[in-house]
Amino acid sequence: MDERPDGTIYLHNPHPLGTYPRRMTEKLLRWAAAAPDRTFLAQRQQEGGWRRVGYAEALALIRSIGAALLERGLSAERPVAILSGNDVEHALLGLAALHVGIPYTPISPAYSLISSDFGNLRHIFGLTTPGLAFAADGEQYRRAIEAVVPADVEIVVTRNPPAGRRATPFSALAERSAGAAVAAAHDAVGPDTVAKILFTSGSTGIPKGVINTHGMLCVNQEQIRAHFAFFADEPPIVLDWSPWNHTAGGNHNFGLVLHNGGSFYIDEGKPTPAGIAATVRNLREISPSWYFNVPRGYEALIPFLRADEALCENFFRDLRLIWYAGAGMSQHIWNALEEITVACCGERILMLSGLGSTETAPFALAAGKGMSGAGIIGLPARGVEVKLVPADGKLEARLRGPNITPGYWRQPELTAVAFDEEGYYRLGDALKFVDRGDVTKGLAFDGRVAEDFKLATGTWVHVGLLRARFIDHFAPYVQDVVLAGLDRDEIGALIFPDLASCRRLCPEFAASAMARELLDHPKVLAQFRSRLEALAAESTGSSNRVARALLLDEPPSIDRGEMTDKGSINQRAVLSCRSDLVDELYADPSSPRVLVASAPRA
Repeated sequence: MDERPDGTIYLHNPHPLGTYPRRMTEKLLRWAAAAPDRTFLAQRQQEGGWRRVGYAEALALIRSIGAALLERGLSAERPVAILSGNDVEHALLGLAALHVGIPYTPISPAYSLISSDFGNLRHIFGLTTPGLAFAADGEQYRRAIEAVVPADVEIVVTRNPPAGRRATPFSALAERSAGAAVAAAHDAVGPDTVAKILFTSGSTGIPKGVINTHGMLCVNQEQIRAHFAFFADEPPIVLDWSPWNHTAGGNHNFGLVLHNGGSFYIDEGKPTPAGIAATVRNLREISPSWYFNVPRGYEALIPFLRADEALCENFFRDLRLIWYAGAGMSQHIWNALEEITVACCGERILMLSGLGSTETAPFALAAGKGMSGAGIIGLPARGVEVKLVPADGKLEARLRGPNITPGYWRQPELTAVAFDEEGYYRLGDALKFVDRGDVTKGLAFDGRVAEDFKLATGTWVHVGLLRARFIDHFAPYVQDVVLAGLDRDEIGALIFPDLASCRRLCPEFAASAMARELLDHPKVLAQFRSRLEALAAESTGSSNRVARALLLDEPPSIDRGEMTDKGSINQRAVLSCRSDLVDELYADPSSPRVLVASAPRA
């Protein structure tokens, strides 16, 4: 650690990074030779069993598909676009593109299936100009294809060609003969070759196309392996749902299996009330050695682990580590997981997190033993330098290292403002020391710099910490919250309630009742009013006292940019799109729908 007179702090990991491959599929060749029959990819089939693809089979298919891509003249100017979600064909197509040096863009399925105006999809196609687009089910993606995909772009589908559009069966790509051209293309791939154009989730604006090179991805996997050293002795078994159009699922989780010769079981489940049952079914059969989820996913899993001893035993049998990311873990979720692990295993299992972004590949900071705790994100990975710059009472984090993106695809103006004068990437997050006197205890997340605001009194409101405290205090009745109060006298909250939990407060109420009727029910209002009063009473001042709240019956919209495809809230977009509700929140006299905490005692 090096602290400068102006308060800027520089941190770097003193351990050397070590060697790493030049290209992402080098390790595929290694494992195909060393463990040809080991399961590399597995996917649940409709009839119930698992479709398994071994390393040698995967390599043969990837070479054949790579030959088909080369024949089509695809390139960085005409890359591959993948519209659909995680499946074996998606994995094989992406790996084939990597193998022969053709960039590909995995796109959020929500932009095709949930969006009504296809705005984000149209933006991505305009920026990347793909030469081939893949969708597992052509008919499912027909509307998006008709609306956005140009007529001269080849469509490839696994099944159900879209009506009115010629499509190539995926199986036809895999039938090509891999000759000298494939080997030559693979040899030409190097660290600076563009591997992917990976789009940000849009939590701070319109999605940006982040350039992912082979070098930054290979470096990142060596950084991960250096941190999870047991992977070198024990190839990881991973069951994972996280989408491959995001850096966590597509780079971190998928990559660590490939890099370390493990087995990747594709989880068709989701961390939602409707999707968690599929995950539970899979966890009854697959015992992961490394498990990843977002905090909301663990929250959905907890009731099943508590109720099913056999599930619990299978889940924890080979588990070495619980890893969470994507959001801060609330203390009640952390406590519940610890309680379950102690009851099932007789000891705590390490629960860790880290911090990174699409621009960092994503592994950049990570917690280790002795740093376990909700919100702790650890210290820099090998090769990563962290610069902490004082900003309005916080320390803004900036990163530099070989795993950092060179910039944004065809958007040099965004690239220019993303880096500071020393070449550090502006992460946009604030960090703080767990113990200022002992840096080895790690850093903790201290909120998004762009989300913080000032009240009319000039008092700063640090949104990240207050939001986490609010959600934890109102659990399980709040799904998410947006905090308002810029240039106002007090903080207000726009609450996205958990409707299923709210319904349990008044079981006599009709299940078919509209959300607004439910949220206006006296028992629901009483619960929220009581908790708002308790939270306000615990507060120490105007910077952390939520004085008023409004329950929203309309969920955040992906088309309006209020919600990203991974479920994160874009605070600024919500406040902008619902400015009328912000006005109602602060109206005088108060709207009957607004809950107002009692005035603080003098």
